[in-house]
Amino acid sequence: MDDDLPTPPRDVRPGLLARLREGLPAEAVLSDPQVTASYSRDMAGFCAAGTPAAVVLPRTVEQVQHVLRTATALRVPVVPQGARTGLSGAANASDGCIVLSLVRMDRILEISAVDRIAVVEPGVVNAVLSRAVAAQGLSYPPDPSSWEQCTIGGNIGTASGGLCCVKYGVTAEYVLSLDVVLADGRLLHTGRRTAKGVAGYDLTRLFVGSEGSLGVVVQAVLALRPAPPRHLALAAEFPSAAAACAAVCAVMEAGLTPSLLELMDRTTVRAVNALGRMGLPDTTEALLLAAFDGPHAPQELAAVEKLCTAAGATAVVPAEDEAESELLLTARRMALPALEALRPATMIDDVCVPRSRLAEMLDGTAAIARAHDLLIGVCAHAGDGNTHPVVCFDPADADEAERARASFDAIMALGLELGGTITGEHGVGVLKKEWLARELGPVGLEMQRAVKQAFDPLGLLNPGKLF
Repeated sequence: MDDDLPTPPRDVRPGLLARLREGLPAEAVLSDPQVTASYSRDMAGFCAAGTPAAVVLPRTVEQVQHVLRTATALRVPVVPQGARTGLSGAANASDGCIVLSLVRMDRILEISAVDRIAVVEPGVVNAVLSRAVAAQGLSYPPDPSSWEQCTIGGNIGTASGGLCCVKYGVTAEYVLSLDVVLADGRLLHTGRRTAKGVAGYDLTRLFVGSEGSLGVVVQAVLALRPAPPRHLALAAEFPSAAAACAAVCAVMEAGLTPSLLELMDRTTVRAVNALGRMGLPDTTEALLLAAFDGPHAPQELAAVEKLCTAAGATAVVPAEDEAESELLLTARRMALPALEALRPATMIDDVCVPRSRLAEMLDGTAAIARAHDLLIGVCAHAGDGNTHPVVCFDPADADEAERARASFDAIMALGLELGGTITGEHGVGVLKKEWLARELGPVGLEMQRAVKQAFDPLGLLNPGKLF
């Protein structure tokens, strides 16, 4: 673990458990090492994780405040967690910490069709909220691939995105207000419920993507939209990734606004075929999926078909109805599990580049795969330049694991060289903290640390993450 993490005194655990139980129900404090070990990490590989002293599962804001006050009094680190579906190690425990799991704070407190807002606790699962607002003719657009498991609190902590970001944007654009418990147990309210508001610094946006390092979100006011019509989709096959990326650029330059614009490279297409028998052509080097959900979807798809053909597509297959559209999109949703089936382990990168450099990113990633003799598949939210190179490897093979880590770093370096960022939606956590420093530069890093010091002067909140 990192040398700079706050280390609780060796004899703090018995006193810690007693203090925690003073303000929490007995069943909310877990101390059995075999149980607490199951809360030690998220889904990221190559990320160190420590052994928690305790896991707490509060149900109320007051209980969260009690945990933070106890932690401050005893100088014990606190690691907030949601569903632990993250891919950067942001939810990994540190030795001797309190893991603060918020999954039992899972109430939808309000849905207002007039104000177009939802008020939720952090443990609400994304898909549960989406279905609840859909029943009232509304939509909560952020849709991470793990939406059936991931929580709103985790989405806020990592500023997550999803397949429909190209039109509807990411989590940060839907968070209007937050209630946050600070490191010393005080409750901070940020933002507003109104459609507009510019009073003071935007502390709400500051907490989105902070990975639990500044405070613990206990309630959120989220913006909603009217439910969109069902989308229509098409699939376009290309003889090269460069040709597919040229089509992406042509679509965006034409002023079209797809609800989804996704790309899969040859490795990913073959993996999806192997797992799901989707009938996709194994000969394609890149597959582009486009969807529109507006009233002019058929005409917009026709325009995309022409642009794809002009860019060199060997075949363009529009869906005839919503059922066929959903089948095409199922292929994209299968990309990650399909790649995971190829080798014992995967390492998922999350590099976002300007759309104009997307072809260079994909071609460069293919070159990195060849140089390191590895299988690397790429699926991408092509409409916003967010690529997910997936390094497939065997961790039991020390040489292959070392090459996998080296290729991961090479991919991030390539992204920065192309004017991009090391993470578009997965966050920094443990996995990318060294790369965050490179992206921010010394002055940027100094200012980020100053913000952390202002909110968490003892350094107790999610230590060892980000920087």
